[in-house]
Amino acid sequence: MENTEWAEHLHCAVTVCDTEGTIIYMNDKSRNTFAKHGNLIGKNLFDCHSPESQKKIRQLLATDGTNSYTIEKEGQKKMIYQTTWKKDGHVAGLVEISMEIPEDMPHYIRK
Repeated sequence: MENTEWAEHLHCAVTVCDTEGTIIYMNDKSRNTFAKHGNLIGKNLFDCHSPESQKKIRQLLATDGTNSYTIEKEGQKKMIYQTTWKKDGHVAGLVEISMEIPEDMPHYIRK
């Protein structure tokens, strides 16, 4: 990945894979989140996802899609946002951004 310095020390985890599911970048927070699994750069993310999740990831890659949802893990709520990234106008892989969110997150309606 080129020019990833901007993402290195964000307060959210950024994980990037190519179209085959090979992890090509993890920022500092992502590496720390998954540290117990060792260095995941070069590993395939399909190996650690359920068949249902694998299907969703493949669908996102095939349709240039996005996906977002919330989870709770070890008492901490997180928002997950997944989207394709492109190179030369073509889908080149998937980016997942995982950010911690408060229990009661404000919601605003803007006009």
